[in-house]
Parts: sequence; structure tokens; C-alpha cells
Amino acid sequence: MKETPAHTEKIAKMTFASVYPHYVTKVTKKGRTEEELLQVIHWLTGFDASGVQALIDEKALFSTFFAKATLHPNAHLITGLICGYRIEEIENPLTKQVRYLDKLVDELAKGKAMDKILRTSK
Repeated sequence: MKETPAHTEKIAKMTFASVYPHYVTKVTKKGRTEEELLQVIHWLTGFDASGVQALIDEKALFSTFFAKATLHPNAHLITGLICGYRIEEIENPLTKQVRYLDKLVDELAKGKAMDKILRTSK
């Protein structure tokens, strides 16, 4: 993915708090729970429910959110298309991390089994 500096900056300046309600709406409309969403976020970032809430309360930017995160060692196994781009081809690390999260939320909303969403080494 060839990104423009403006696109990269836009992603970095988005707050997690502004996006989280959309994640909740997306998964709950499809019969999943906020607890399952939090499980997915915990797997990817290491943040538990209270950590997620603290980041929401401080209106953390995505750049801060992922700087504080401990990315799961199997995050690189998240592949496929998101927003028209192949995740494995995204060059900017922050954009790739945000798209990892987007992809996991999409998979949760689509009803994928949790053990498939939370990738294990092959």
C-alpha cells in the first residue's frame, strides 16, 4: 500500500475513543458482545478492559494506543483485505496495526469463531 503523508497523519491523529463505539456497534449488531470485542483487543494489544477504558478516558490517539500496546507475537498472521488494501502489503507500521485491529473486528462481526480470530502459530 502506498500511503500519502496526509493519510498516515490522519490515522495517527484519530482517537481510539472516537472509533471504539463504532467497533461496539458493528459487533453487537451482528450478535457478538462487547466482551468478545474486548477479548480480541486484549489478544492483539495486551490491554484488558480497564486499560481500554483508561485509553478511552484519556482520548488516546491511535499512535499513543499502539505505542503503549504490546502487540501479540502472532499479529503478523493477520492477513487479507481491509478497506481495499492487503494488510501484508501495508508499509507504515501504525497503519498496519490499526488495520490489524479493524480486520479482527470485521472477523468478529462476521461470526468467525474466536479460536480462528485469535490466531495461533501454524
